[in-house]
Amino acid sequence: MTKQAIIERTIEAINQLPENKAEEIFEFADSVRKRYEEQQFSHELQSLIVKGSSFDFLSSEEELYTADDLKVVYNG
Repeated sequence: MTKQAIIERTIEAINQLPENKAEEIFEFADSVRKRYEEQQFSHELQSLIVKGSSFDFLSSEEELYTADDLKVVYNG
């Protein structure tokens, strides 16, 4: 089913409902849209961070501690 067909069938179903039920559907759809936008923003931000060089200095930082510094070794 195409997106347009889904929209049309949803509108038909909403038109058959009382106003308070139609409002519930709107609120649900709005929350799904907001969640999707937040996920998209998060993915875009992660992509920028990966492509950026802001944290490149961390790869050249010397190690302050080694395994020899551990007093207790778990799972090892």
